[in-house]
Amino acid sequence: MNCKNCNQSNSIKKGKRNGNQRYFCKSCNFSFQLKYSYQAYKPETNKLIKSLLKESCGIRSISRIINISAKTVLSRMLKISKDIKRPYFQKLGCKFEVDEMWSFIGYKKNATWITYALERETKNVIDFFVGRKTKETIRPLINKILLLEPNRIYTDRLNIYPSLIPKEIHKRFQYCTNRIERMNLNLRTHIKRLSRKTICFSKNNIYLEAHLRIYFWG
Repeated sequence: MNCKNCNQSNSIKKGKRNGNQRYFCKSCNFSFQLKYSYQAYKPETNKLIKSLLKESCGIRSISRIINISAKTVLSRMLKISKDIKRPYFQKLGCKFEVDEMWSFIGYKKNATWITYALERETKNVIDFFVGRKTKETIRPLINKILLLEPNRIYTDRLNIYPSLIPKEIHKRFQYCTNRIERMNLNLRTHIKRLSRKTICFSKNNIYLEAHLRIYFWG
């Protein structure tokens, strides 16, 4: 029996679950079975959840499509995001764009902000955080960019940035953040919970952060 994880033919029978034979791979220590009674246990479920999260499907929509509970979708989303490692960007002398976009948690009066940095040439997201738009919360993100010895950092006219970014590399202009503004549009189009007119929303910061990790780096 070929393993579904490593595709090696080094699997043995190891018990049954709900009447279905289970197998254990000696090569990668992966347990699996050929037939599953529940949709959530199928190997392709996590990949399908990731794809649907990036295609503007809400949690309940994914629940209906895959035929699993909404709570299972949320727990799988958290598990998937924890397995995603933040990419290590080490190229020096690049140009970056930093911007914020508005969202809310639970209800519209409970506003929160997604602040993130984009490398101009590759359009890779270096890092992000979800929280209030203050000097204390934005400083760690700017400090991380400054460690990369940037050639330029482009921002909007938010009055917090001049006190965090050295004047000689800081640029504020109407069209200097076009790329990250386009990414903002992508986020609102591809992530249902960020759409401006929708019944979908985030109930907790951890779900919003998990969804963003999957979208940026998953």
